[in-house]
Amino acid sequence: MTLNDLPEIQITRNIRSTRLRLRVEPTRIRLTVPIFCTKKQIQSFIDQSETWLLQTWQAQQDKIIKIDRTLPTEICLFNLDFPVKIEYCTQKNNFVFDAENLILRISDRTPENYLKAFVVEYAKEQLPIYLHDVSLDIGLKFTECSIRQPKTRWGSCSAQQKIMLNSALVLYSKEVVRYVCVHELAHTVHFNHSTQFWQLVNQHDMNLKTHQKQLKTKPVPYWWIT
Repeated sequence: MTLNDLPEIQITRNIRSTRLRLRVEPTRIRLTVPIFCTKKQIQSFIDQSETWLLQTWQAQQDKIIKIDRTLPTEICLFNLDFPVKIEYCTQKNNFVFDAENLILRISDRTPENYLKAFVVEYAKEQLPIYLHDVSLDIGLKFTECSIRQPKTRWGSCSAQQKIMLNSALVLYSKEVVRYVCVHELAHTVHFNHSTQFWQLVNQHDMNLKTHQKQLKTKPVPYWWIT
């Protein structure tokens, strides 16, 4: 395998970037570069990173091959004490959630898509409520909450204290979701990752290292990224 066998590298110029940074994902490769970086510097960096790029891309592809693509029979959601049982059936609606009995009925037409659609809808309903509760609990305010599906971030906070949360968070434990909420709320005070920022996060989540590790080591299910 050579660099020519890799997908086209997507280059993004970022005014806040101070160095070139490569990110290898299952379906694409992204390169973030400082805004004044020249084409020659970019190509030189890619050439120097060839071995790492090839090895990392191959490792990503090997993971995809090993992914269990069996549809789940139940799903755990961050704010429910018991898992939701899943039934795949022929029906008009894409999905129907029986919240009282914790049964999710998914159309068997394209079940992976409808399963993800349910999670997105559930996240849009539940995550803003939970963020509000955490905000009140730790005394840090925000202005708005949006729920999206970014590929590389669990959350973000703007200078206007608008917080974005990744809808896939509902597939993790409540402790992990709380950590992400605390992390983004702390950015309303410290708009950086300074020592003071991490001290504030640690003040409200003393197990932040454990929760960070869980976010990095627990993969999202295959139907989320297809």
